[in-house]
Amino acid sequence: MAEFDQFAERYEDLVNASLGQSLGLMPFKVDYFTRVKAAYFLALLRRHFGATAGLSVLDIGCGTGNLHALIDGELGALSGVDLSASSLERATAANPGVDYVHYDGARLPYPDASFDAAITVCVMHHVPPAQWPAFAAEMRRVVRPGGMAVVFEHNPRNFLTRRTVDRCELDADAVLLPMARTRSLLAGAGFGQVTIRSILSIPSFGSLSRRLDLVLGRLGLGAQYFAVARV
Repeated sequence: MAEFDQFAERYEDLVNASLGQSLGLMPFKVDYFTRVKAAYFLALLRRHFGATAGLSVLDIGCGTGNLHALIDGELGALSGVDLSASSLERATAANPGVDYVHYDGARLPYPDASFDAAITVCVMHHVPPAQWPAFAAEMRRVVRPGGMAVVFEHNPRNFLTRRTVDRCELDADAVLLPMARTRSLLAGAGFGQVTIRSILSIPSFGSLSRRLDLVLGRLGLGAQYFAVARV
């Protein structure tokens, strides 16, 4: 917890520094990647549920809540949990309409079947590998029947991703999850159909480029990926 508290005020700077070192002249910063994932997540919710206005969503490992300003207005209710109290203070100040709760990283502080959907964004590579099955099982526990969970992760098959992670102080403890491992963890946690697609094979600036990105994502070489697990 103390480790993540110390990064709360420097998160964007640390990630942007490693992106700059790895990507050189390509002008991409962490905010760009957050916006891409927000667009994909909302599209996945619409595909699964139709309308999103009444949905309750939990963000596990939400950090400073950078994603939430991009999705909160599209949902019925949004909650976030994190190990870092300092990060949650910043998230609460930025997103007063989101319900933030501190947790210990083990059991999520909610009853079974509390949410229509759960999301975790580039968090599992910080979780010790021995705890991956329990993390996935907790996601499954809090999602209602008919709901879904979405995991975004770095793709270890992508050279630039590995290079960026290696150069980021925030990722000193990172153990990247191959797509097959994430699929296995979600299936083992009791989810039903699990769909995985790499993203960011090309820059994504709108719906047309995202459609092409999803086609290219079948190759599994994009910078990141999402796994969609249905209950």
